[in-house]
Amino acid sequence: MTDKRKVAVWTAIGLAILVIAWMVFRPKELRVLTGAVLQLDPAPGRQLPIASAEITLADGLSMGAATSDPTGLFHLRLRPGVRIGQMVRLRLNHPAYRPMAIDEYVQDRLYVIRMVPASHQAAIPGDPVKLVADVRVRYAGRTEITENTGSAAKVFEVVNVGDIPCARHSPCSPDGKWKAAMGGTALDAGENSEFHDARVSCIAGPCPFTKIENDSFSAGGRQISVSVRNWSDTTSFLLEAEVSHIASHEGSLVSFPVIFGRTMSFTLPASSRGPSIEANVSGESMVYPVGPMARLSWANCEVTGAKNRTKLYRCELKPGYSFK
Repeated sequence: MTDKRKVAVWTAIGLAILVIAWMVFRPKELRVLTGAVLQLDPAPGRQLPIASAEITLADGLSMGAATSDPTGLFHLRLRPGVRIGQMVRLRLNHPAYRPMAIDEYVQDRLYVIRMVPASHQAAIPGDPVKLVADVRVRYAGRTEITENTGSAAKVFEVVNVGDIPCARHSPCSPDGKWKAAMGGTALDAGENSEFHDARVSCIAGPCPFTKIENDSFSAGGRQISVSVRNWSDTTSFLLEAEVSHIASHEGSLVSFPVIFGRTMSFTLPASSRGPSIEANVSGESMVYPVGPMARLSWANCEVTGAKNRTKLYRCELKPGYSFK
């Protein structure tokens, strides 16, 4: 073989190696960005999910826009050619929050984005703030009870830090990719009493990245408990149940919402009928019927339905009002 042919052969081999190396080690494309949109707040219990937020990528790198669902979850489809490690500009818009434009590297991870609420409408000078107090939810239903009609509720957190690879150190996310944490709580109804219509709802934090691991509440009983797996940032859950005592009785039940700052949250069981919100507003007792969409003169509400027909209500005070 002549020297020229040797050079040509080795050149071809070198080019082939470069092509193979480029194909093997080039950044992979990513088709979908997955994440959750929350309200920015230093307290995890007040990082409420934001529904109907619009998420896009600048420069036309996304296939249109994605819209967050009632839990804050979004799936943003990317255009072909967007690769892992590429810097992109993520834009978020919602009428009640300040627009956002953040630069992020494209990664196969869970994006948790927190939006800042828009400035509340300024109160008219000299116009006093109207206080909302003694808020309770009343509804009709069948319950085993002879006295002390009411309900029990408990808030608990599942503390975790998101976007940490699991590396096979249990607990992990269901797909084994991310480090997870387990958390839960329990309630005891006391002697001769038991729970029914128990329900668990995620009320704050990146709820789409959680899973109920142990359901020891749906069947009711004197003692109920729940455990939750969380593979993103800290989340807050609400365990609620009605309390019954021996005899079956059709009557009026009362539940008290959980209040964080300017927001209150409560759930209603599937069997509830004719619900209404009772409150003392500026010293006057008022009753507000709750239809398919709760409409209050002093708060904006969102309603989320679950597969078991339980409904979660989140209501934020309007400008000029404050919880007492």
